[in-house]
Amino acid sequence: MSGGDSREGGGRVADGGPRSGSDEEGRMRITVRFGSDAPSAYDVLVGAGIVEELPTLLSGLLEVDRIAVISDSTVGPLHGERVAAGLRAARLRTDLFTFPAGEEQKTREWWSRLTDALLAEGFGRDGAVVAVGGGVVGDMAGFVAATYMRGIPVVQVPTSLVAMIDSAVGGKTGVDHPQGKNLIGAFHPPRLVLIDPVLIGTLPRPERSQGLAEALKHGAIRDREYLFALDSEADALLSGEVVAIERAVRRSVRIKADVVSRDERESGLRQILNFGHTLGHALEAATDYRLPHGSAVAVGMVLEARLGERLGITEAGAAELISTSLQRLELPTEMPVRVPPERVTHFLGADKKVRGGRPGFVLLGRLGEVHPGEGWVHRVAEKDVALLLSEAL
Repeated sequence: MSGGDSREGGGRVADGGPRSGSDEEGRMRITVRFGSDAPSAYDVLVGAGIVEELPTLLSGLLEVDRIAVISDSTVGPLHGERVAAGLRAARLRTDLFTFPAGEEQKTREWWSRLTDALLAEGFGRDGAVVAVGGGVVGDMAGFVAATYMRGIPVVQVPTSLVAMIDSAVGGKTGVDHPQGKNLIGAFHPPRLVLIDPVLIGTLPRPERSQGLAEALKHGAIRDREYLFALDSEADALLSGEVVAIERAVRRSVRIKADVVSRDERESGLRQILNFGHTLGHALEAATDYRLPHGSAVAVGMVLEARLGERLGITEAGAAELISTSLQRLELPTEMPVRVPPERVTHFLGADKKVRGGRPGFVLLGRLGEVHPGEGWVHRVAEKDVALLLSEAL
């Protein structure tokens, strides 16, 4: 952990409805609305090299005395230290806090250690958090910000493809529990999301592949042509070509921002973003998080599309088309490790979408469209889920 000097800046938060555009340098700016009674908003900025502008952007956005950069043991040395140094150079008093990398570290224990560390360093309600890392860091740092002193601002600087494409936008924060994933958390919208596709260059190819599972999900639920575009650009995306990555990030962010602006707290439309995740999260938990998130969601999408086809809800052939695209993106379409079906069923029972003891599934009508069901979720008979799992596992 380290610190530096600080100075304050004027406050501004974007307002208005969800909208997007590009500035004179070609960077995308999209405004995400939240709050049904008195709508507020935050900007998502996407552009190569934009992370270097973070000190200037924060000075014009937040009125804070100190900044806590929160990262993990992998991303901290790669990007966290550089971000913290840039903020200090701009005379913003900054400390860097890290925790061990990995989904298995997204726990109440590490949330407690991080909040204890902020208290020990004297952070008050005039502090802010900058999350620098992938989805785990964004969830953890966001939850620290949501709960520290009853809530302080957070800025998301995603460094993984899955975080850029999906998890950094929307305001979900939280930690895992032995009973399941993300069972403890809060909705805490960021004040800014800064997405720099250049950062993807430090990721190994398998990590880029993992992030593309969420991109494919966006295509499957909202934009059929986007799904096919991901398939055709698979080589460029997996190689980390900045132009291809930025194109996919922009398209995914627009889809995610549109959905969460319409439903901030997952009471309706936002549930469509859970396609592949009901089973995916259960598969992750059943393997004690040895199965990466992207792989779990990939298998979950195939299985949930297959389930929809069997129930006569999803168009025939959707599962096969999703499988083909996943294979092009070097993602699994069936479980790479053995898991007892009853163990997966146990974690399905702890899913946040369970109502009356029955988990809810997001099912496609056809590629690019979700079948509305009851509030965008279908309650499926236990016997149908059990048969699906027994065949797949």
